[in-house]
Amino acid sequence: MAFLPPQGPPGSPGLPGLPGLPGQPGPPGPPGLLGPPGLQGMQQGPTSPPPQLIPQNPAATSVTGTGPSTFAVDPGAIRGCLFRFTFIWPRRGRGFWFFPTFVGRTSVAGFRWTGSTWVFSGFDLRTIESFTCYY
Repeated sequence: MAFLPPQGPPGSPGLPGLPGLPGQPGPPGPPGLLGPPGLQGMQQGPTSPPPQLIPQNPAATSVTGTGPSTFAVDPGAIRGCLFRFTFIWPRRGRGFWFFPTFVGRTSVAGFRWTGSTWVFSGFDLRTIESFTCYY
């Protein structure tokens, strides 16, 4: 679907052009986010708040009694949480709700819930102790 600029009545002036020489590209724009088809370039967080419940940290209740892992979170594991409400327990600090929109080899990016709004942020996977996502 092509973008068509707004048009006025016949004979009205058109929209002014952008400055620069014809045929010369402008500066590159910010990179878009990768995601499912149709969501590339998503720049807004979810339209609703996350669940009100705070899930129990699975690393804090280890069945084997060995305690939390000292390894980084696997990108393949957290990739299953893309575009889903996800509770993250960092290695330091308090847990928080997150809505991941991109998972790289060593990092994850998306929207973090502040308690009242979603804010775009990213994290190194090594800083995450554990996570739980909701389907």
